[in-house]
Amino acid sequence: MNFANQVVQWFLNGAHWQGDGGIPHRTLEHLAMSGASVLVAAAIALPIGIAIGHFGRGGILAINISNIGRAVPSFAVLVIAVELFGIGALPAFIALVALAIPPMVTNSYIGMREVDADVREAARGMGMRDRAVLWRVELPIALPLIMAGIRTSAVNVVATATLAALVAWGGLGRFIVDGFGLQDYPMMFAGAIMVAILSLIVEFSLAGAQRLATPAGLRPSKPVQKEEPLGIARDPAMVAA
Repeated sequence: MNFANQVVQWFLNGAHWQGDGGIPHRTLEHLAMSGASVLVAAAIALPIGIAIGHFGRGGILAINISNIGRAVPSFAVLVIAVELFGIGALPAFIALVALAIPPMVTNSYIGMREVDADVREAARGMGMRDRAVLWRVELPIALPLIMAGIRTSAVNVVATATLAALVAWGGLGRFIVDGFGLQDYPMMFAGAIMVAILSLIVEFSLAGAQRLATPAGLRPSKPVQKEEPLGIARDPAMVAA
């Protein structure tokens, strides 16, 4: 039996779909950890990015800090968190939140700064107060880029949440770590496949949400094909005549 068949047989084994160590339970664990991490990161990052983008102050500092955060490996953050809090869900949660914050800060800041100054002035000229300009003008225009930051963070978190298994937590990474430890390579490969599929599902789902969140006036329009008027002669003989 070749390796591909062994992986297929692993998926077809009913025991792998039952109990706390089964695929459905591990998938829910993975989604719960990833979703909670993205939500907490959004609650921290989006207000910061939107505020500095709206007021136009501290942007360079915030972007540089975000870039430093991206440069620090999640595994290094995980090791530090384990030293501080011990093994379990908390260190993995902290590492995933730290991973998710930088893209959201950067994109929300850039999205707010990309709003045309003339648009802001036009809104103020119509009598809008600063808060109304923020909520009714700036945020709707910046929303596509903000959603792109959330999308990037979510996909990164789902793919990286496998590290949680290294600190005695669950999720789909459990199949990869346990498979490696037991030298059960079909299990390990199956875990990698499930993480990849879940990441793609999150990517395409949030891409659709990003498009829905984009105001109709900012969506790229489909190119219009010009039609020739009816009655135009195409026969060379007719043209020559």
